[in-house]
Amino acid sequence: MTQAAGASTSPHRITIVGGGAGGLELAVRLGKKLGRHKKAIITLVDVERTHLWKPLLHQVAAGTLDSHADELEYLALARDYHFTFRLGRMDGLNRSLKEIYVAPTYDENGEEILPRQAIPYDTLVLAVGSQTNDFGTPGAREHAIMLDSPDAAERFHQQLVNACLRAQAKARAPGQGRFTVTIIGGGATGVELSAELHMTAKIISSYGLANFDPEKDLKIVIVDAAPRLLQALPERLSVAVGNELRSLDIEIHTNERVVDVSKDGVKMASGKFIPSGLVVWAAGIKVADFVKNLDGLETNRINQLVVQRTLQTSRDPSIFAMGDCAACPLEDGKTTVPPRAQSAHQEAYTLSKSLVRMLQGKSLLEFKYRDHGSLVSLGNYSTIGSLMGAIAKGSVFIEGNIAKWMYWWLHKHHQIVVNGVFRTWLSTWTDAINWIRNPRIKLH
Repeated sequence: MTQAAGASTSPHRITIVGGGAGGLELAVRLGKKLGRHKKAIITLVDVERTHLWKPLLHQVAAGTLDSHADELEYLALARDYHFTFRLGRMDGLNRSLKEIYVAPTYDENGEEILPRQAIPYDTLVLAVGSQTNDFGTPGAREHAIMLDSPDAAERFHQQLVNACLRAQAKARAPGQGRFTVTIIGGGATGVELSAELHMTAKIISSYGLANFDPEKDLKIVIVDAAPRLLQALPERLSVAVGNELRSLDIEIHTNERVVDVSKDGVKMASGKFIPSGLVVWAAGIKVADFVKNLDGLETNRINQLVVQRTLQTSRDPSIFAMGDCAACPLEDGKTTVPPRAQSAHQEAYTLSKSLVRMLQGKSLLEFKYRDHGSLVSLGNYSTIGSLMGAIAKGSVFIEGNIAKWMYWWLHKHHQIVVNGVFRTWLSTWTDAINWIRNPRIKLH
């Protein structure tokens, strides 16, 4: 691959598919190192026109964050950081021709904006992320909102506000149950969403909704098949989060597998039924189905691309994968890198250095994952987490204001990588002004 790059008279073409946390950071880093100096042509492909950091989706859903205020424009970033942006959804690959195929793009009226495209590459990086996995549960796609995109989060928020307005206009009849929001999935997304919703309901009621009492009119329920919340994280963190949520009167059902979702509610394998006005599915992940049939590339049971420690796919050294869509082995060789934002960030950093080395005729770097711990935000109530790696041997449990500041810094660090220190500083002051000027939550 390196020899072919050196023999070519035109700049090496690096095409990145997916502008999430890892893909966008990689495009920016390579744009600065290679695109600026015309050493390579960097192309980023994404189905959306703007970037929103995925860990913020629960705040968009609850209305505590206006997605439009935090979005970054791909076209503007491409201009500033010396890469090209192409809008569209990848749906095919031809490895022999070294081309990816992007489906046509249409407007809201069904009129074509962009035709089907073929985009060439010399090196391809797939960073298409993941989506919610409903495990084939009957009714899940029809009656639950899959919280894996800004559009889905906005749709949930609209339904939540509408439910509160209905409760304000029509008092509950005697014996009538509360409006119930059921969150399927006790991972970080489900847990953080539940706390944000509790806070949102209290804030909404303060805006003149005299007939809406969040304690009496709204019920929040979390359902998870695992024995405890946050199963992938340390048990001490799980216990602390569970205690905090129960203090907010959030109902928790663990060891309960959902077998059916209907317009009336959620049914579990144990026979329990939770009447629900709004259902969110935030349990499990998988990669989009088109990846499992991607011109012979090897995938696992959740459609992740099998990669080596260099992040090269197992069957094609000119194709790399990173982030949630990649199954990269850890150093023990038994498990794979967890699908988390910090993983994508670390992989983008390593791969940016590797691809520069490749064009210089040097060997690729092997990716080494470093677990820096986990933080779970419970809105204004608390932030709880464990820190690992550079802080101490083993882990250090933290909560309260220190944890809140560290959670805030994770987002700011991503902004700095993508948008630079000065622009992030300006946007932080803008956020502070808007926090004072605007309502505490989005009310429309």
